[in-house]
Amino acid sequence: MIVTRAPGKLFIAGEYAVVDPGQPAVLVAVDRFLTVRLTPSDDVGRVHSREYGKAPVEWTRTDHTGQPVSIVVEHQPYDYVVSAITLMERLRDERGLPAHYFDLHIESDLDDASGRKFGLGSSAAVTVAVVAALDEFYALGLTVDERFRMALLSTIMVSPDASGGDVAASTYGGWIRYTSPDRGALRESLGRDGVTATLTCAGWELHRVDPLPAPSSLRLLVGWTGSPASTERLVGGVRPPRARTTGRYGSFMTESRDCVDTLVESLRADDGSRARETITRARRLLQQLGESSGIRIETDELRLLCDLAEQHGTAGKPSGAGGGDCGIVLAPVDTELETLLTAWEGRGIRRLDISVHHPEAPAPADAATARAAGDERATQGESAAEAER
Repeated sequence: MIVTRAPGKLFIAGEYAVVDPGQPAVLVAVDRFLTVRLTPSDDVGRVHSREYGKAPVEWTRTDHTGQPVSIVVEHQPYDYVVSAITLMERLRDERGLPAHYFDLHIESDLDDASGRKFGLGSSAAVTVAVVAALDEFYALGLTVDERFRMALLSTIMVSPDASGGDVAASTYGGWIRYTSPDRGALRESLGRDGVTATLTCAGWELHRVDPLPAPSSLRLLVGWTGSPASTERLVGGVRPPRARTTGRYGSFMTESRDCVDTLVESLRADDGSRARETITRARRLLQQLGESSGIRIETDELRLLCDLAEQHGTAGKPSGAGGGDCGIVLAPVDTELETLLTAWEGRGIRRLDISVHHPEAPAPADAATARAAGDERATQGESAAEAER
């Protein structure tokens, strides 16, 4: 058995603008995980997941001489798992390695007991974990960067406008500054030149992932509104046709870049006061974007979450596309938070007991996969200080 895990993620700043190639964002990986267990099988492959119901999804290979390997899915829609399998199978085929069937068992800590998602990037996490599992299964020897690129290519085959920030956070862990590649160029290269060539094509030129120091002067809190949101729908409603870089949207992108750059400087200097001011500014920027586009980025619940944070001397904003899901708060380490948490609880806002997953911890993005049959879920019961770091 091969077992891989990938952490969830949270956007700290740079949402929406990061969808444009070269635009930056700040994200963190969190210590809730999606786990993939791979076991060899004989004449068919299966994917077992709560997302697919009680019966597994079965898949087989097509056999068209001279054509790229593709995957045939029975009675389930095309999704991120199948896309990751497809791209990894094509890479395996391009390298001339023999094909084998396998079963995947997927479990997630990125949602609640009823299956409602917390907005922690389960699609990205499952893609990263599947790529890691198949890298080990076929002994492909991919580097961390190559795993990220395979996971992002798999993602954009399903969601062409996805920035890949969540994929990067799940791959590299910790706090990161991320800029997206030209996904349109990547898709063109993938269709024209194949997987191997696309891993080093010119479409990656604008892409960067830079690790950032964890701020010792701040605590990260996460509140969940209980309302899931569709990132694709929200991003599609906000971005103008062909992502024009003029007018209001162009101004938004310029201000977003400046906001992210300021936050990065603040984190590197461990300047908690400036970082909180920047988070508040990033929130106002998203509010303005929502008003100009007519899209509810900051729902009533998210507004309440952030307003209460500001009233208690901290800084809060929606995380990701908004429209529901999570809000993040940066608070000084010496701030008493019980009154804020009590206020959240009284208004139906749930604090998620999560912290940052640091890259020095074992993670599949660092090729630290484990062969084990035991449960690989995130360790529970960490100290409050660690959980709020």
